[in-house]
Amino acid sequence: MNVVFAVKQYISKMIEDSGPGMKVLLMDKQTTGIVSTVYTQSEILQKEVYLFERIDSQNREIMKHLKAICFLRPTKGNVDYMIQELRRPKYSIYFIYFSNVISKSDVKSLAEADEQEVVAEVQEFYGDYIAGRNWDPAQLSTTTQGLTALLLSLKKCPMIRYQLSSEAAKRLVECVKQVTTKEYELFEFRRTEVPPLLLILDRCDDAITPLLNQWTYQAMVHELLGINNNRIDLSRVPGISKDLREVVLSAENDEFYANNMYLNFAEIGSNIKNLMEDFQKKKPKEQQKLESIADMKAFVENYPQFKKMSGTVSKHVTVVGELSRLVSERNLLENPKVTEFDAAHLVMLYALHYERHSSNSLPGLMMDLRNKVVSEKFRKLVSAVVEYGGKRVRGSDLFSPKDAVTISKHTLRDGPQDIIVFVIGGATYEEALTVYNLNRTTPGVRIVLGGTTVHNTKSFLEEVLASGLHSRSKESSQATSRSASRR
Repeated sequence: MNVVFAVKQYISKMIEDSGPGMKVLLMDKQTTGIVSTVYTQSEILQKEVYLFERIDSQNREIMKHLKAICFLRPTKGNVDYMIQELRRPKYSIYFIYFSNVISKSDVKSLAEADEQEVVAEVQEFYGDYIAGRNWDPAQLSTTTQGLTALLLSLKKCPMIRYQLSSEAAKRLVECVKQVTTKEYELFEFRRTEVPPLLLILDRCDDAITPLLNQWTYQAMVHELLGINNNRIDLSRVPGISKDLREVVLSAENDEFYANNMYLNFAEIGSNIKNLMEDFQKKKPKEQQKLESIADMKAFVENYPQFKKMSGTVSKHVTVVGELSRLVSERNLLENPKVTEFDAAHLVMLYALHYERHSSNSLPGLMMDLRNKVVSEKFRKLVSAVVEYGGKRVRGSDLFSPKDAVTISKHTLRDGPQDIIVFVIGGATYEEALTVYNLNRTTPGVRIVLGGTTVHNTKSFLEEVLASGLHSRSKESSQATSRSASRR
């Protein structure tokens, strides 16, 4: 179950079905992110796509020599943009692909707008994913669309299991079932003896994992630098060169990253050294004198590979160097000068673990934070995290290995080969590592991990705060409603 390959296939088919000739890829904000995570710009260029545009851009030029491949989410806004586009077409012909199910009424509106008959094709290609306890309606809709698109792209109609203690999980299951029932013809895939499994979990049941400092390469990069659609912003690195202000880390296109993303940080230093030494061995060969046509031909043939290796070395040396600097700056390996954020971070972990312990010394630790002059915003996060993922809301004993074994037995009881695990409230790269290891060590079982986002500590705490604000807003609204009804 390769979700990257599934989306890549869709995009390749879109481009190939438009036939030979120069093309523009017309996308929205979300599909731009979807495409960028599975294809590099150079790979797309090789497929005769020479221009990348946003459907909501107001300054696009008329280019009748280009074919337009439109990859859009089936939102009302995008349909309206497409109707305007078809009334005044900028390109010679349009191949329109929606990333999820689109209503018949919207298709009819597009057909009526196509007075110049420039639309060659309209299809649904299910690539609508980039792979809190109270759902925001828009987020619930988007998450449902992403999950159903994933199932359609992988050609799976699964049995669904969900976390019983989570109202959010129950709501999501209901919405997914509504779509699979309504669009039952789309989900009529070849049945297997044991159907695939969709397991829906809630982040509230484990608020610990996003708060732990991870030491594998991928997880550390996300924790300390942040990964957004495979892109890393290095613009704040002291003395950074212009061409390294943003870099891409993708296992699909970077062999070093693919081989090292799950390794411990200590091993990365050694592997970076080996990469550098390998590069130095090859470098002199590329700088030898070009004395003959044969020398020039060999140089031209080898140059792209050499340039790619040079870029890989520069990128990873910079990233690892910045990780080392941040580890040292934040005293993550030595305790005395720990930052106020990390001090509060440790107290959050303590509060979750010893929340109801008879010898709980949380009040003393909170006083220590105050004495250390840890700002109020960080101290407030301690109670917010307990409110979000404390014992009161958890459906299992987070700190008992027996519970984990029981859950695993229930999941694998019927022996499904294909398992999709989806975490409401966000997954983590530490959990991705666990899934990677399970796939390696469990023959015949294929597990895919997804979530509403991929968290580091910062984004998780933002989620915790947002969840608390949403809950308080909802309670206030209900109280106002009750007060009004009594009048």
